Amino acid sequence: MSVSVDGMTTQQIPQTLPADPRPQFASAFATAGKVIAGIRADQLALPTPCDDLDVAQLLSHLRMVADRVARMVRSEELFDHVTEPPPPADGDNTRWWSEAGDAITAAWTDQRLTEPVVLPWMQGTGADALAGYVNEVTVHTWDLARATGQDVAWDDEAVAVGLAALQAVLPGAGRTAGFEAMRAEMPPEMADFELPFAEPVPVADDAPVIDRSVAYNGRNPAWTVQP
Repeated sequence: MSVSVDGMTTQQIPQTLPADPRPQFASAFATAGKVIAGIRADQLALPTPCDDLDVAQLLSHLRMVADRVARMVRSEELFDHVTEPPPPADGDNTRWWSEAGDAITAAWTDQRLTEPVVLPWMQGTGADALAGYVNEVTVHTWDLARATGQDVAWDDEAVAVGLAALQAVLPGAGRTAGFEAMRAEMPPEMADFELPFAEPVPVADDAPVIDRSVAYNGRNPAWTVQP
């Protein structure tokens, strides 16, 4: 089912996601922290699988993701502040990420899980929205790990929850046409955006869940930094 929100078609989340995805979000956030801690200063300019972002730019984007989740906890408008938070003054992204995760975990309440949340791409509960951010944190963690040559011990349950959240709101085919139709209905000042997802990449049904996840996100699971 879909509903219209501010002129945009928004998917209504089916009741198949966990009622409380906080453990999966915390796990995904912790996994990201380990990868962030493994990034060397000489790797910040390396390309990543995420569009045209290098490692430093993707770290900046992840800071914005954490900021949005914190805003969601506080029931604030997520998209009235679209610039990335500045880098930590001491350059310690690992500390910044850890402190952000602690603050989000401490602030999230049982009540917030059941409260309604409307985002440009979905309408559901706080739990539904948080599950979606499990996916975003996970796929960008994979981006950073691939870009910097790190092996990751993935939490398959967390990865699966993020994948299910994305599958609930994003079709497996026809995405480009759908995003272009959405763009055509938006005000001109909002319509100048990069398409957020490519078409899914084919992958075996029995592939590791992280491969199936990044493939559904439009990434090639075999991506490596080109020499």
